[in-house]
Amino acid sequence: MIKLSELQIKEVIVISDGSRLGHISDLEIDANTGRVTALIIYMKEKKSGGLFGKPEEMEIPWNKIETIGSDVILIRNPGITALIEEQQFFE
Repeated sequence: MIKLSELQIKEVIVISDGSRLGHISDLEIDANTGRVTALIIYMKEKKSGGLFGKPEEMEIPWNKIETIGSDVILIRNPGITALIEEQQFFE
């Protein structure tokens, strides 16, 4: 079994193009089964940053993970969803 703190130090990388997405900030867990359903990651910082200077977060479904290595997590075609709740709040 792996701990969240061990996952958080691994960088998430897309296999198809080698892009580095960032690091895990949290996990999404199905309350009924207790299984992890998605990774929530901080996106690599860009010049603009997120709202109020916070890094933006993304959700990656668990079934997109190809492998969890010693220092990286490899995902295939992420089909990621940006978590932009703050922007919806201010619209």
